[in-house]
Amino acid sequence: MADIYAIIKTGGKQVKVAVGEPVYVEKLGAEAGDTVTFEEVILVGGESAVIGAPFIKGASVTGEVEKQGKQKKIVTFQYKPKKHSHRKQGHRQPYTKVMITAINA
Repeated sequence: MADIYAIIKTGGKQVKVAVGEPVYVEKLGAEAGDTVTFEEVILVGGESAVIGAPFIKGASVTGEVEKQGKQKKIVTFQYKPKKHSHRKQGHRQPYTKVMITAINA
């Protein structure tokens, strides 16, 4: 049997997920240990693929939140030559790590 995978939409992005694999998504309002369900399933693949238009009705992907965190710092530096002007700013994007437990198609 081929491995079943799905493409879901979360946080304005499309993410490929499979059962038993962790996925890093934009921050969700859930604590560690909570169960989350993604209803916007675009594609379910395996031996035969099912494609939604735009989403598959009745399909969902469930997962368990492992942790909330922040990514590595990204530093932006703006500099205007000959004007003695510069600005340095840092940013750390929050994320949620989710372990996928089931794909219901």
